[in-house]
Amino acid sequence: MISLEFYITVSFLLFIIGATGVALRRNLIVSLMCIELMLNSINLLLVSFSKFHNNLDAQVLVFFVMIVAACEVAVGLALIISIFRNFKSVKTLDFNRLRG
Repeated sequence: MISLEFYITVSFLLFIIGATGVALRRNLIVSLMCIELMLNSINLLLVSFSKFHNNLDAQVLVFFVMIVAACEVAVGLALIISIFRNFKSVKTLDFNRLRG
């Protein structure tokens, strides 16, 4: 049986990879994927705690987090497509042009 520490370690590593990707990458699509990776690492942590403590409340919370993440992706991709159509770029450094 896999221990709780293993799940915590994997979740921590996934979150660090996602946070590093958001901090270092300048592409909006990659940043959006890294935010999703961070959300999924938190979901893994919630499900693992729920499993080891025999409580299903956290798994219901994970379901709602996944719904919010799906909505975030839909809105984020719509904004990215709109920005790309106007500026022909999806780099975060090009956001200065949005100020008008």
